[in-house]
Amino acid sequence: MPRFFSTLPALLAWSTIMAMFLFSWLAPAWVAVFIIFFDIYWLLKTIYLSFHLQHTFQKMRANLKIDWLSRLKSLPPSSDRPHWEDIYHLVVIPFYKEPYEVVAESLESLLAGNYSSDRLIVALGGEERAQEHAREIITRARRDYSDKFFRLFTTLHPAGLPGELAGKGSNSAWIARRAKEEIIDTLNLSYENIITSVFDVDTQVPSAYFGILAYAFLTNPDRQRASYQPIPFFTNNIFATPALGRVVSFSATFWQMMQQARPERLTTFSSHAVPFQALVDVDFWETDLVSEDSRIFWQCFFRYDGWRVVPLNCPVYMDSNVASTFWRTMKNIYLQQRRWGWGVENIPYMLSGFVTNRRLRFSTKLYWSFITLEGFHSWATNALIIFALGWLPLFLGGADFNYSVLSYSLPEVTRFIMMLAMVGIASSAVVSVILLPPRPAWFRWYHYFLYLVQWLLMPLTLIIFGAIPGLEAQTRLALGGRFRLGFWVTPKYRENK
Repeated sequence: MPRFFSTLPALLAWSTIMAMFLFSWLAPAWVAVFIIFFDIYWLLKTIYLSFHLQHTFQKMRANLKIDWLSRLKSLPPSSDRPHWEDIYHLVVIPFYKEPYEVVAESLESLLAGNYSSDRLIVALGGEERAQEHAREIITRARRDYSDKFFRLFTTLHPAGLPGELAGKGSNSAWIARRAKEEIIDTLNLSYENIITSVFDVDTQVPSAYFGILAYAFLTNPDRQRASYQPIPFFTNNIFATPALGRVVSFSATFWQMMQQARPERLTTFSSHAVPFQALVDVDFWETDLVSEDSRIFWQCFFRYDGWRVVPLNCPVYMDSNVASTFWRTMKNIYLQQRRWGWGVENIPYMLSGFVTNRRLRFSTKLYWSFITLEGFHSWATNALIIFALGWLPLFLGGADFNYSVLSYSLPEVTRFIMMLAMVGIASSAVVSVILLPPRPAWFRWYHYFLYLVQWLLMPLTLIIFGAIPGLEAQTRLALGGRFRLGFWVTPKYRENK
């Protein structure tokens, strides 16, 4: 059964693509009608998601203006809620070969906030397989930051541990376990009063982050049964990124913003926070897979027969994908998108869990199965259907179809619907300009125009950096064995560093 579940996403995606070719030849009129209705569906979905984007955008801007410390201090006493000053934040930061400048920028952002740094336990962990570099980073971090947090804890993750896949998940689990043994247990800190934020090494937080997180945690009556998700903004180095890279980066951010407005279907992604007690209960992140960020959601889901993600409507700032050359950047973007697409490896885990877990309601299983399978299927097929395969009836339909009114109308109707859909893309373009970080000295007024026009590249990015890597990831999962992906570390590039 798990083997079948591994092939299911690719089976659905490839069946859809092959059906487009087959029926464009055998029943081109029916396919043309399907394409028109599918384009209308895509248009309505684009408008619908645009409203979600605007909602989250407004809520996020409002959140960043609130004095969250004052709100924390004004929380009324409660027998079932700890005082905010009793809450500790464990910040887990695994790293590999990233330059010290990237690490330092992230640590500085922790200090720049208005939350008390003596409630932050910062756990920084390098890899033994890059031992010389890791020791240098650790030495410099201890020198510069050891006295600036409640604790600055450092580890070196051993290479080649049995059953482990080298990557963020195995390193994060090692860091958290060592922090538990050497700090949390030693100081007899309550697991239930610790929130764990696991960050990529380039993650930088706004000043309000820990206040928003603590408030969301303390005001949640079921606080120990939820993760807490900020919005990843891939903007740290956005001005060094080519136009294609900027569109891909903002598209990823906007998707997460839209998901924040739909918390019932939100799962953990990239940098997020989990109650420490839950991490202990599930024995931390799994160490033999790539997509540990989303797998932790399902680990908790099955451990507690349900789990949810609380949207923080707060950004965390991360690097956009950029390398020393344009083509290297394009390659890295593709590899990163394929790694994100490898989150499909959670589908057999999820479906197998639904089969064996008899305590969950059938409606819950059906809901999560549908939205997860539909999400990955759309990832791999929608852009291809809309921008590439939609013209197949014109090429494969034969002379009878090509002389029909429907054949003439198909490109006209499709073009009109796509023009209407540009309204949603235009709103994304405007929001992307508003969300740009402080402009560098070379930035001129006409760059705003260029940063708006770049969104015309979106159909290209949806196919090359969306559907194709998504389809490849699903195909690799179905083939299994040597085709399975290992963890690819996104290089963090800094000019002149």
